[in-house]
Amino acid sequence: MIRKCLLEISVETLEAAMAAERGGADRIELCGNLSVGGVTPDAEFLRAVRAQVHIPIFSMVRARPGDFVYSSAEFSGMRRSIADAKESGMDGIVLGVLTKDHRVDVERTRELVEFAKPLPVTFHRAFDEAADLHQALEDVIETGAKRILTSGGAKSALEGAAVLAELIEAAGERIVVMPGAGISATNIEQVAQRTKAREFHSGLSTVLAYSSSEYKKFEEEVRKLSEAIGRFA
Repeated sequence: MIRKCLLEISVETLEAAMAAERGGADRIELCGNLSVGGVTPDAEFLRAVRAQVHIPIFSMVRARPGDFVYSSAEFSGMRRSIADAKESGMDGIVLGVLTKDHRVDVERTRELVEFAKPLPVTFHRAFDEAADLHQALEDVIETGAKRILTSGGAKSALEGAAVLAELIEAAGERIVVMPGAGISATNIEQVAQRTKAREFHSGLSTVLAYSSSEYKKFEEEVRKLSEAIGRFA
């Protein structure tokens, strides 16, 4: 049976990326410094992971920690990072740009989406900082991005499940809404049932402290997630 659901795992090391692949992840979100929510990884790291990992890899493009309102110089840097990701063999881009009044910056995001083509773009959890998530959904759709990573504005996807279900229903076939934040093997089935989502994102931050001895445990936790998805797919 072809699995209908998809599991994306965010990582910041080559070892974690390889462990996630072994554990059954369908896609990697590759970041630098996950302790601050993830920033753009350097091109050398992208190439190193690409050489060892065979599942799709989406590269984070985030100029710095903090808010998602960027200066002209930072925005230009994001364009360069997208070019690096394309040259490094990435399969997609993850980014998010907001305005000062907490709306999706449609114009700037669309520019980056166009620049990233043919790679698909995920609008990341900057989405959760938007003042009106339902309006933000329509705005992201307008940019041409292919998916949204969101917790429904809550601390975790499970807590935001009711809003996520509304967003997924409103999105229909126009864009993928992918729950993320706090998803583990113990709750992914609940999140799936409550939201009707078909793609899920997890960093398993409570499982792995990024020490080499923990990668086997990380692989096992990814496998548990993958198997759980297989049961309700």
